[in-house]
Amino acid sequence: MRNVTQRTRRLMLLDTASLYFRAYFGVPESVKAPDGTPVNAVRGLLDFIARLIQDHRPDDLVACMDADWRPDWRVRLIPSYKAHRVAEETERGPDAEEVPDTLAPQVPVIEDVLDALGIARVGVASYEADDVIGTFTARATGPVDIVTGDRDLYQLVDDERGVRVLYPLKGVGALQLTDEAWLRGKYGVDGSGYVDLALLRGDPSDGLPGVPGIGEKTAAKLLDAFGDLAGIMAAVDDPTSKLTPSQRKRLDESRAYVAVAPKVVRVADDVPLPEVDVALPREPRDPASLDALAEQWNLGGSLQRLVSTLHSREC
Repeated sequence: MRNVTQRTRRLMLLDTASLYFRAYFGVPESVKAPDGTPVNAVRGLLDFIARLIQDHRPDDLVACMDADWRPDWRVRLIPSYKAHRVAEETERGPDAEEVPDTLAPQVPVIEDVLDALGIARVGVASYEADDVIGTFTARATGPVDIVTGDRDLYQLVDDERGVRVLYPLKGVGALQLTDEAWLRGKYGVDGSGYVDLALLRGDPSDGLPGVPGIGEKTAAKLLDAFGDLAGIMAAVDDPTSKLTPSQRKRLDESRAYVAVAPKVVRVADDVPLPEVDVALPREPRDPASLDALAEQWNLGGSLQRLVSTLHSREC
């Protein structure tokens, strides 16, 4: 990664799969290439990126990818992790994820377009995009905007370091700017406390069971009372603590889960990132390839708007 220890520029990190899924469901499938292939996710994502650059003016940007959407090291700890989303198990490499039939063919197009534009695209074997985002964030010395529809990344919010999450609410025009004040108002925790809240609450969409009977509000109250997960579990062993009998019983019965869940829920910050130029380009890296992709896939105004936005940026 170029000059990572010296950079003070604004970095934007895209949870790319999260965004192209939203684009896929937000743009009609009637948007198609000349051969009839839907390109709604491609065009929606390009419009989204153009809007993000225009509104938030990052200097550097990385499209972070899921090289492994369900890493084996997480599954070994919690076998139910994302198990309901497995379309096909494989002996070598990541299991195949359940993806809509008309979305899967669009992903390689998205990758080809980003590469032709010269927008950095990073995925690392055995890691999710969240982990790539966590590592870029940990290494950044300037402000960071994380764009994601995944609440798990709220754990990275850090006002002191200028790290915030831009969470899409509807389409590309409405984003929830998530900072520590918003987190405390919504969940009663800051970014670092969100991991404990998330693992106690659980998340059916990720196959995380949580602690039975401990929902979001109860988890927030326990964290407020006992400080963090370690404090809560210490209270389980303290007969004088103010846990209810049912809370004490459920937490005690969940010790095995609580012991491993932090490693599963917490994003990695030590991913071996490749050397990559994260600076946003002013001009496409490969204009000829980009023109060919635009014609083949009918990318029209969506691609033109992104190229124009890149060209008109103030440097």
